[in-house]
Amino acid sequence: MIRNLLSQGAISAADDADPVRDDQVQPASLDLRLGRKAYRVRASFLTGSESTVADRLAQLSMHEIDLTGGGAVLETGCVYVAPLQETLDLPRALSAVANAKSSTGRLDVFTRLITDRGSSFDRIEPGYQGPLYAEISPRTFSVLARTGDRLNQIRLRQGDARFSSGQLAQLQADEALVRTASDGAERAQNDLQHGLAFSVDLRPEPGQPAGWRARRHSGLIDLRKIDHYRPAEFWEPVHAEGGRLILDPGAFYILVSRESVHVPPHCAAEMTAYLPMVGEFRVHYAGFFDPGFGHDAAGGAGARGVLEVRCHEAPFVLDHGQVVGRLVYEPMIERPDTLYGTDIGSNYQAQGLRLSKHFSLI
Repeated sequence: MIRNLLSQGAISAADDADPVRDDQVQPASLDLRLGRKAYRVRASFLTGSESTVADRLAQLSMHEIDLTGGGAVLETGCVYVAPLQETLDLPRALSAVANAKSSTGRLDVFTRLITDRGSSFDRIEPGYQGPLYAEISPRTFSVLARTGDRLNQIRLRQGDARFSSGQLAQLQADEALVRTASDGAERAQNDLQHGLAFSVDLRPEPGQPAGWRARRHSGLIDLRKIDHYRPAEFWEPVHAEGGRLILDPGAFYILVSRESVHVPPHCAAEMTAYLPMVGEFRVHYAGFFDPGFGHDAAGGAGARGVLEVRCHEAPFVLDHGQVVGRLVYEPMIERPDTLYGTDIGSNYQAQGLRLSKHFSLI
């Protein structure tokens, strides 16, 4: 269906010389590419109902950055806005939602989608016609970015795509969507109003870290260098004594869910943060799970959810098994012809505690 939208011109490239590529089409999403330039801006912004992104850039841009050729360094603590290569002319029945790609979130690069006359980030209204932009703000590591790099993605929706609580309970019983080795699938059925709960694993196998904490003032990360960087130069292992970890304000952690996650071929899923009043921390930047993630037949048995955790104003205690987020499952209109997994070179199938693809495996 995504490919049909491409052939019909509902999704197209602003530059006809570089059309949308087939490998941008994922099982339930479309990767978006950076365009030829980016703008350093004074502050993050939304356009509102009366303005375009170009209008706001005229007011807030500090300087223009060339992303062609060797690219440019996007520095920590700065906010950038980059026009994307893709443009939309959606039918009235289709809306879209955006999120950072997994590798983007695991580098602590905060990115959000902006549209013309938009009232919220990462949401594209039904029937939207116009360009797309990415707001980019590296938080821990400065990154080298170029035209064509893919930092975020969109998922297209027709109507309200969520399962009801009853449907989700039945799907959990049939497919074991979220489960732990110790208590099976039953624990996740207690409260389905906001999706299936998942918790943090702070009791790893002996000799293994419970997670990783980013080192401040590390070197530059080239977004195109895969399996290249030594983890020790950018990360330090985290050990949780007695299954407890105190998060430092402003620090960035990579942790892992206690539960395995399974997304059957006829479903997609999105990770959402837990209720804000539960704690002063954020558990993810990226949130899409394509059909086939964690699916046995696609080579994903036992896959965990990786948590990108940032603590806010005060130190906060995390305990093993503490609920930190929920998985919201959505039905696909039809089963995709390709599933997430080894056949399409997916980087995080069957993952455990895993840094981004830019780092060599430990």
